[in-house]
Amino acid sequence: MRNIKELLRLKFDCGLSHERIGRALGLSKGVVSKYVARAGIAGLDWPGVAALDEAQLAARLCPPAASQRGERAGIDLPWVHRELRRKGVTLQLLWQEYCQGHPGLPTYQYTQFCAHYHAYAGVQRRSMRQLHRAGEKLFIDYAGPTVPIVNPDTGEMRRAHIFVAVLGASNYTYACATVGETQGDWLRGLSRALQFFGGVPALVVPDNPRALVKRPDRYEPALNRATQACAEHYGTAILPARPRKPQDKAKVEVGVQVVERWILARLRHQCFFTLAALNQAIAELLVELNARPFKTLPGSRRDWFERLDRPALGPLPEQSFEVARFKVCRVNIDYHVDLDGHYYSVPHALVRREVEARITDTTVEILHGGRRVASHARSRSPGGYSTLAEHMPAAHRAHREWSPGRFLRWAEDIGPATRQLVEHLLTARPHPEMGYRSCLGLLALARQYGHDRLEAACARAWAIGARTRRSVLSILQGGLDRQPLPTAAAQVDWISPEHDNLRGPDYYLTPPTTH
Repeated sequence: MRNIKELLRLKFDCGLSHERIGRALGLSKGVVSKYVARAGIAGLDWPGVAALDEAQLAARLCPPAASQRGERAGIDLPWVHRELRRKGVTLQLLWQEYCQGHPGLPTYQYTQFCAHYHAYAGVQRRSMRQLHRAGEKLFIDYAGPTVPIVNPDTGEMRRAHIFVAVLGASNYTYACATVGETQGDWLRGLSRALQFFGGVPALVVPDNPRALVKRPDRYEPALNRATQACAEHYGTAILPARPRKPQDKAKVEVGVQVVERWILARLRHQCFFTLAALNQAIAELLVELNARPFKTLPGSRRDWFERLDRPALGPLPEQSFEVARFKVCRVNIDYHVDLDGHYYSVPHALVRREVEARITDTTVEILHGGRRVASHARSRSPGGYSTLAEHMPAAHRAHREWSPGRFLRWAEDIGPATRQLVEHLLTARPHPEMGYRSCLGLLALARQYGHDRLEAACARAWAIGARTRRSVLSILQGGLDRQPLPTAAAQVDWISPEHDNLRGPDYYLTPPTTH
């Protein structure tokens, strides 16, 4: 207005031409003519202009169009703010839809439309600093406060940690209690959150915990093996926030505060005896939390989730992710690897080789060169062995198959005398394994001499009291197995017949006679 007032002074008071006024004020000749004409229509001369301030002069020269004031279609700014979170939606598209939605009414031009929206968004910016697309990001973190869980039998108390996940576009929130903040707890919490949301976002944004991130880095963070496997299983990407930049995950920072105030604070007077009971109580309060209306926006977290995030989330896989940790180890000379104090077998050809173990809650898999070479049910008994026969060398496998029951069944197939002698070899020594080799040697004679001859030789050896493998072999080599068994009389023919010179025990009890 200062230039306009000076323009009118130069025209009415100084009498300069339009061209000279334009050169003096840096205006075009047409602009000078327009304002001189408006002053004439308003009936203003220089004394009248000089008596007006800038606002009064603007009202006289540039009056608002009375016919349009109050008749333009209003803009649903909260709707615009919400729709901008959808993928591919722009202000240009929303302006076109706004114009099409109000036929017959004057509407704002695109520039005015954007100005009104940016003024509205500026008011919201303190609580929503980032523009989050629907289904794009899920922010996860752990709350600071923990919840005590008391063992009803011993009174021992342990602290449960609270996992929190928040969707970026809708602020839809999930929380659950875990035993700790280990790698398994983080990944199990994420898996439960995805099941709760019923879909998978394009990106998961955690902090930089050592349980998930092998090497924190501002530009190229490196995830550990299990975290990367979880991302691949769900078909998403895990991108940690920048180190020491909590604003990168401001959504979950606020979500943690909300969970602490609206869930944990309400549970502070309750006593929980199991983790399941605590999670049940959290789940009940989550329903109320997500249904609470926003203060400055229409609707609730649940409403925005149904409109924005749910349709944009990717599908869940058929099975939940099985949390696994990986450990590099070397195969011992006994073709076993030591995992948590228990020993698991691998193929004996990998002795002294480096392998990788994939350990879950239920199974242990041994990988070599990226290929699975062994799989075992996980055992939690320290010092025990889980050994598969196919992993053993042939000689070890044969030795492992020896047992008293097997030797007895094998001998019984040959005959009762053979079984009787084998049983004697197994029981006559302090430990059955001490007689295994003798039994193997005895039963091996059946291949050379046949079952019938071995049975006869065992019967003769038992009859004469020579109950060893060497005695049976001697009988077979001498052909004595073909001879009839000795009678009882023949076995005692070395005893001399009774006569008067024999002195029995009574002789020594009778006192000697004196002469």
